[in-house]
Amino acid sequence: MEIQHKRSMRQHCALKHGILKEFLAEFLGTFVLVLFGCGSVAQTVLSRNSLGEPLTVHIGFSVGLMMAAYVAGGVSGGHVNPAVSLAMVILGKLKIWKFPFYVIAQFLGAFAGAAAVFGLYYDAFMDFTSGILSVTGINATGHIFASYPARHLSVLGGFIDQVVGTGMLVLCILAIIDGGNIGAPKGVEPLAIGLIIMAIGVSMGLNCGYPLNPARDLGPRLFTAVAGWGMEVFSTADYWWWIPVAGPMVGGVVAAVIYYLLIELHHHHDEPEKPPEEEEEEEDEEDEDSSLKDKYEMITMS
Repeated sequence: MEIQHKRSMRQHCALKHGILKEFLAEFLGTFVLVLFGCGSVAQTVLSRNSLGEPLTVHIGFSVGLMMAAYVAGGVSGGHVNPAVSLAMVILGKLKIWKFPFYVIAQFLGAFAGAAAVFGLYYDAFMDFTSGILSVTGINATGHIFASYPARHLSVLGGFIDQVVGTGMLVLCILAIIDGGNIGAPKGVEPLAIGLIIMAIGVSMGLNCGYPLNPARDLGPRLFTAVAGWGMEVFSTADYWWWIPVAGPMVGGVVAAVIYYLLIELHHHHDEPEKPPEEEEEEEDEEDEDSSLKDKYEMITMS
């Protein structure tokens, strides 16, 4: 009875259109990424570093991306990042008409993940800020959800930071999933991808905290704008907000082109094996050629 009940539920509730399945997978995967990632930042900030530090934030985002890839990877590929999706479009691994659906799902998932973090730590937010949610100042909490530049960072420097950081992320992802390269064992790819974020976090996080993902940054930023932080989340640091949106998209495209031109283009592709009948025909033709050659030599000798 239970098996029949499950079958009937699957028949009535299961989605028939593939793009809807992929949409939900990207939504849920990005939700998981932001919940673990921004949640680790919230725990660190709101506990005033007593229950967290930079390393725990790196771990939170690394494991968050790894789990997101496990959640969505088998359905949509687990992009959870518009820059990754755009790179896949450039390389022909994702149909271009699917790209808008992926991006919308990723932004909505990030927005929902930020809302979940805020709801989870609402009382801690109120206690930490005394009810005043701000982007700057000693009790600033806006950076829990979105990236803001360090004082030394210029606009150009921030843009380059995001192009390089996202480029390395996409480049390494392409290497991991490349069947013509060493790659990663089946089922281990998400772990390897999570380690990329760990490497970027400990080496490229000084400037602005390695957002590397337009959905992961802009989605939570939009949430903070409507949840009490106001439009300051967009105007702060000379309207910094567009840098972690545009920079990663450029970095993803550049990385896709570089990997294709330097690595994927030069893979050795074995010719498909010919059926036995064709091989026999070729052998017969070779025998005929050799016999003709022998006759020709005999004639010339005589």
